[in-house]
Amino acid sequence: MTPSAGTVTVSVVGSTGSIGTQTLDVVRQDPDHYEVVAIGAQRSVDALVAQALELRPRTVAIGDPSLAAEVADRLPAGTELVVGVDGLAAIATEADVVVNGVVGFAGLTVTLAALEAGRRLALANKESIIAGAPVVARVRRTPGAEILPVDSEHCAVHQCLRSGRAEDVARLLLTASGGPFRGRKADELAAIEVDEALAHPTWSMGPKITVDSSTLMNKGLEVIEAHELFGVAYDAIDVVVHPQSIVHSMVEFVDGAVVAQLSLPDMRLPIGYALAYPGRLGTPFGAIDWAGLSVLEFEAPDRATFPCLDLAYQAGRAGDLAPAWLNAANEVAVAAFLDGRIAWSAIAEVVADTLDRYESGGPGERTVDDVLEADATARRLADGVVRGRRVP
Repeated sequence: MTPSAGTVTVSVVGSTGSIGTQTLDVVRQDPDHYEVVAIGAQRSVDALVAQALELRPRTVAIGDPSLAAEVADRLPAGTELVVGVDGLAAIATEADVVVNGVVGFAGLTVTLAALEAGRRLALANKESIIAGAPVVARVRRTPGAEILPVDSEHCAVHQCLRSGRAEDVARLLLTASGGPFRGRKADELAAIEVDEALAHPTWSMGPKITVDSSTLMNKGLEVIEAHELFGVAYDAIDVVVHPQSIVHSMVEFVDGAVVAQLSLPDMRLPIGYALAYPGRLGTPFGAIDWAGLSVLEFEAPDRATFPCLDLAYQAGRAGDLAPAWLNAANEVAVAAFLDGRIAWSAIAEVVADTLDRYESGGPGERTVDDVLEADATARRLADGVVRGRRVP
């Protein structure tokens, strides 16, 4: 299918996940304006094939090479199949807007490919800009390349910053729901089960990011992401707990004025913002019934009970490849918790112990290989820490 004049072409990497499926829902609201020309997933064959049969994209990517034959046999005529990590990266170069909904560090190659190709990157994969910050910063300078954040918090900041000059920004205020354990103390969280950590009070997300929300690591990673996206110093980025998840973040200016973005929690709003920027979608995702909105609460995060937040600040301030170590250790720890190998409280312990072993490699321009090596080293060390804390 050839896009018509004026059509915005879209590539969705991680199309079968939460962000990917919601992106397709946004596109369905305006099929005359947006056309999905490429989709990709790591392993979800049935869902990927169903999407291909509906959308008839030019290209489909499957990350796991062992599944390539199964996918190829079921694709519609005229759709090309690409395979593996390189295949997922390849479809990040094929459209006007690339949505990176890949989970975890694996999204780095997609981020780099989209930016190197000078595309608009609708970025839902925070780990790639956090772990790969030194190399992502370079490819962001490619002509035509731009990042539109799909996280609700960073999308909110992006919108609020349009209200004033960069030199007039006093601080960014990232809001956090507080997760399922808000108000509970460490001794109440000693025997947390996986299903409790996955019971987020306001958002429907994948398991990894939901666990990150329960530990406040997700908010810590977002602090690093905000620093990288907007160039704001860590001392000027604060976190405030807001359990209603209506105020998605705020920007305070030097004269004391605070600009906030409010909506009901609906990820289709930031996705649509990234697709339509600098315009806006015509579909009002997350519209508020103001007559029914009675309470907006704000409180300081409990940093003693949720130490992952300060661990993220520590890694961010250390800079260089420390955020890559933080991200890798956290992915290992969260996977171990979801598998029942460590307790919920041990997630922060694994990250802290791994981060304590970080040593900066010294000055010099970082390469992708440096990032990959840092990630691999931190994962190996974190695996060892996990084994020492294995649940009996």
